[in-house]
Amino acid sequence: MHRPDLPEGPFRYRRPIEVRFADTDAMGHVNNAVYLSYFEMARAGYYRTVTGATFGIGAETSERSFILAEARVTYVSAVRFGEPLVCESRVGWFGRSSFSMEYRLVAEESGFGHARPVAFGETVQVMFDYARGRVQPLPTDLRAMVEAYEGRAIPARRVRAADEG
Repeated sequence: MHRPDLPEGPFRYRRPIEVRFADTDAMGHVNNAVYLSYFEMARAGYYRTVTGATFGIGAETSERSFILAEARVTYVSAVRFGEPLVCESRVGWFGRSSFSMEYRLVAEESGFGHARPVAFGETVQVMFDYARGRVQPLPTDLRAMVEAYEGRAIPARRVRAADEG
């Protein structure tokens, strides 16, 4: 299944996700807010795989990092405790100080049922200088590292129809 506003193409990064009992709600399926945590796990793993560094403030990153500016989730199928998932992610576009990440959350074939997409998502991250308290341009080498990992050119920011009005 393909989400119409998500461009076709492969997702190179894949992060296995273990659905914990604490992730579920009273209805017995994964709570809607938990999907953003799954995307965060994939985003952190992707960044570490591509750059060799951990995002966030600390010894590896000095006083700058990126912060989440926007998140969207499209839910497709319910997920239950113990069901094996994989969160696939890739960079969608680059701007001057921001970039998007796209996600496809997939349930694997298991005793719970057939393999299927369960959610799609997109987040926008903004590079932020914590010492100065303001947005800053993306590091010049980030685009090159991502494009080398993805094996493709990453486009400039797309304008969504909702943003044009």
